[in-house]
Amino acid sequence: MKLVVKKKQLKDNPEMFLRHAGYGQIMDRQSDQVSYVKRYSRDHYPRIHMYVKEGQHKETREDLVMFDFHLDQKKPGYEGQNRHNAEYEGEHLEEEKRRLKSLLLPDFI
Repeated sequence: MKLVVKKKQLKDNPEMFLRHAGYGQIMDRQSDQVSYVKRYSRDHYPRIHMYVKEGQHKETREDLVMFDFHLDQKKPGYEGQNRHNAEYEGEHLEEEKRRLKSLLLPDFI
């Protein structure tokens, strides 16, 4: 699921916005890529897993942030496997999208 917002709608930078929303930063040691997770319990799974990309709208040149997230249900089944049991749409993700939108500053600022 994706949520694209204007950068000026965030109170802080994307990392701080996600920290305030309950996400922690993780680093994939194999790809050297930063992502964010929000756990539902003390266990590592299930969790919402989020990637962030920043860019500009081609026509308006407005700074945008894309939050691309999915629900990780469980860890990969065996060593060396990168894929996991994930959901990319559904009520849990719709709920999280609504929650994140509620934390944004108004669009007209």
